[in-house]
Amino acid sequence: MDCRSAPVRPSRALEGPGPILAVVVVAAAVAGAVAWAEVPARLHLHGEFIDLFVYQYGGQLVIDGLPLYGSRDPVTNLRFTYPPFAAVVMAPLALLPGWLATALWTGASVGALAGVIVVAGRALRRPVPGWLVALLTVGALVLEPVWQNLTFGQINLLLMLAVLIDLVRPERRWSGVLIGIAAGVKLTPLVFVVLLVLVGRRTAAGRALLAFAGTVVIGFAVIPGSAKAYWTDNLINAGRVGPPEMAHNQSVFGVLTRLLDGVPPTLLWLAVAGPIALAVVVLGAVWWRRGDRVLGAGFGALAMLLASPVSWSHHWVWAVPIGLALWTYNRWASVLWTVVFLVRPFVWPPWRHRREYGWGPIEHIVGNAYVLAALALFVWAVVMLIRRAGPLAERPVPEALPANRSSLP
Repeated sequence: MDCRSAPVRPSRALEGPGPILAVVVVAAAVAGAVAWAEVPARLHLHGEFIDLFVYQYGGQLVIDGLPLYGSRDPVTNLRFTYPPFAAVVMAPLALLPGWLATALWTGASVGALAGVIVVAGRALRRPVPGWLVALLTVGALVLEPVWQNLTFGQINLLLMLAVLIDLVRPERRWSGVLIGIAAGVKLTPLVFVVLLVLVGRRTAAGRALLAFAGTVVIGFAVIPGSAKAYWTDNLINAGRVGPPEMAHNQSVFGVLTRLLDGVPPTLLWLAVAGPIALAVVVLGAVWWRRGDRVLGAGFGALAMLLASPVSWSHHWVWAVPIGLALWTYNRWASVLWTVVFLVRPFVWPPWRHRREYGWGPIEHIVGNAYVLAALALFVWAVVMLIRRAGPLAERPVPEALPANRSSLP
């Protein structure tokens, strides 16, 4: 097969109402189940939707005109740590009763997960009929980052869908805006602006920065005092979101903290995390340019997770689209990658109450599993690039796809 042939047109199996209907059905089913069991679930499920409580608390502070930072949610005893724009966005949640907020939030998160599978399938030029969307979504629910995200009531699945939409279709008229809004809610998606620049989509990167700037302006316009406090005092403080040594912090900063039995000097962290994150995002740009926008976006996400001072395990929901992308190259690599996020090995050694400081060599290997998996994937991807010639999108066409080939989706 000529390795310079044109990219594949997406299969018609990706078109029509099938995948969309599957997203709606799965999300509605989960939302209904959560609403039915909200009282016992909110009291007894692992996670207890504590982040959703904090989101509602931040939104209520905005409604009441009270300072956003410094106080604690009376239910969870946690602080609101997101940018001011995030609290403005969360304000409608504060107006809902707990059972309804929990049901809607969980349903939206599961719908976003299904949406990520559909978007990734389109970009990978793989047939994704409705039944397969439902099956993969249900299967992904057992991965540790996903179920942790759901039981804590986190926002990561929603942000992942927004970012992925922009990254696989940056030629869209308004591409980049979703990334900018996502960064306004949670700063770490700014890494994807770097990825857009590296792949030559500077217009989309500019839109992302403008959208992000707009979120900052909104924050100052609605809650000026809290906005000033965030951007001057609260921004650079890793400890404000929890103990960085905890095993669940799967980032380079977390690894260094556990290895050194204490918080590393900022210069040391930057000297280690900076080059690693830069290398990973550059690799993502190479894969994106050579045809695999899903895996390219995945490496951008890994750069974000590795560089952030605190990347809790439920932030690693990007394991899902990365696993789907890997399946198109090497099924064993995809299975091994997925297993890591299924068995959550980082909690096998003793953890919590600073017991991570007593880890031995084997415990450090197991306890930093997500970071090491990301680095192993980086090595695999470099080897693949060396071995393959020509654009990666021009690999053999899957039998399930039509032979007609003309343009990218």
